[in-house]
Amino acid sequence: MTGDRRTLPFSGRVAHVSLRGKVEAESFTEGSGARLGVPLADLCASPFGKRERQLLLGAALNVLERRDGAAFVQAAADGYCGWVAEAALAQPQEPTHWVAAPASHLYPEPQVKQRETAALSLGARVRVVGETGKFAETADGGFIPRMHLREIGDWAQDPVAVAESLLGTPYLWGGNSRAGIDCSGLVQAALAACGLPCPADSDQQCDAVGTLLAKGTPPRRGDLLFWPGHVAMAVSDAVLIHANGASMSVAYEGITPCLARIAASDGPLQALKRF
Repeated sequence: MTGDRRTLPFSGRVAHVSLRGKVEAESFTEGSGARLGVPLADLCASPFGKRERQLLLGAALNVLERRDGAAFVQAAADGYCGWVAEAALAQPQEPTHWVAAPASHLYPEPQVKQRETAALSLGARVRVVGETGKFAETADGGFIPRMHLREIGDWAQDPVAVAESLLGTPYLWGGNSRAGIDCSGLVQAALAACGLPCPADSDQQCDAVGTLLAKGTPPRRGDLLFWPGHVAMAVSDAVLIHANGASMSVAYEGITPCLARIAASDGPLQALKRF
């Protein structure tokens, strides 16, 4: 096997045709298109195994293998590979809108007093086919408050403001939703809301996102601070925001005390990067 397993489209038995001659597989395939048809699903290292990341409603996927109720997929947004429950998949659908609020709800009817059918998170994608009053109707037959949606391409402008909208979200390792999020999930959600591509994990982000700044450069709003296994976003030259295990939430922290706290346990700052 060659390359980073997280972005290598190879289930251990079935591989994408691009890997022919590079890995030993039982078969090779182009895959088949799908999308996530449920509000939230774990992306696991093995069928129904350990969570590595999460996928949100409407995520575009390429399905490479289906086995015993699980499906090995590659996410179109960041190339991350893993297993999801096969029942979570739906037919491909071109989204028209994304959830721009920190969280929203899906309703069976365009009425506030109806019992909601699902909770949706920032970044979920839907296809809107009509409007009724304050609600947008989706192609799947549900209704979402229109003020919580923006058209695809109508992106937010400030990743920090997006991250701040998730203040108080509980920390969850591998989490990507308002129900629970980790450090790299927060950064990815903030950048994606601004239409900016971003890998899923902090080490990938450190390699791919922004320009490395010289040691000692004062951070400014939007800069990313990296440690081994952790990432935070500068709110100002003195304050950062991150999803962290110390507070078990998305929280502000002073940059100077944060640097000292993490240095004492995990080591010094690895990199400061700017867009």
